[in-house]
Amino acid sequence: MSGWMANGCVPGAVWPWPPAATDPAHAGASPGERAVLSRLGHLRVATLETAVPLPPRLAGRFAWARQEPMVGIGLQLTGECMITQDGQQTMLGEGEFVLYDTARAYVIEYPKPSRAHLFHLPRRLLAVPDGELRRVTGTPVTSADGFGSVLLPFLRTLADSAASYQTPVADRLAGSVADLVGTMITQLGTARAAEDADTPNGRLLRQVRAYIERRLGDPELSPETVARAHHISVRYLHRLFEGEGVTVSRLILRSRLDACARELARPGLSVAEIAHRWGFGSPAHFSRAFRTAYGVPPREWRARRTAG
Repeated sequence: MSGWMANGCVPGAVWPWPPAATDPAHAGASPGERAVLSRLGHLRVATLETAVPLPPRLAGRFAWARQEPMVGIGLQLTGECMITQDGQQTMLGEGEFVLYDTARAYVIEYPKPSRAHLFHLPRRLLAVPDGELRRVTGTPVTSADGFGSVLLPFLRTLADSAASYQTPVADRLAGSVADLVGTMITQLGTARAAEDADTPNGRLLRQVRAYIERRLGDPELSPETVARAHHISVRYLHRLFEGEGVTVSRLILRSRLDACARELARPGLSVAEIAHRWGFGSPAHFSRAFRTAYGVPPREWRARRTAG
């Protein structure tokens, strides 16, 4: 939602944060635009103010292909915002927020003078399947919508005071945002899935997902064993997942890694024991896969999450 940078860089990119953006910056990309940027650990925060309408601008994968995929949160304070992603248009009014995925192209427009808080969080920090995220992007949320009543005031307060937090407090706050956003995505995704599940394929897909979740600790879990357990072909199993935004193999791996990440955040079992518990036969394979998904080795992840 933010090609507009305080340092006047070319609009339209997916927030190409320069080193200077780790500290608040105050300026206008053009007359009538102003952004204040700050950073709390992995969380990037901006407050955008527009004195004039801003026309549609393309952002996302095509505008900034090399940037790490982020989950964006746009919180509208005043005015209106129109965001379009995957062919779905969402109009935000005052007090509403929406999720978007910077790995996929989107268009953003402010049709009237506006003020908004914008947040970007690395996709790898959210313990949610790709299909679940895709299912909820573009869904407007208000403070009256269940988990929105918890997240909205927290985000508003955090953005207003972002510059005052120092490491390691900033890192812990970023972790809290990741946990809360991940929980909200799961809540919204579960509700949306329930709406789509009352079909034969929907019910089978739900059964398959539940089967996978129950057997993540089985090192033999694979598309072949899943298909065999449900008396369908592997080809048909892959067809079931075509609209989920994730393959069966990736769902298994990602779910295992997410389960490990949650356990690593708590003291107790060793890294090797956690890997074995969730179906990884090789500690080396687990370490490589975890680093690819989360950007740091398992031990460093544990140290960061349990610090303080």
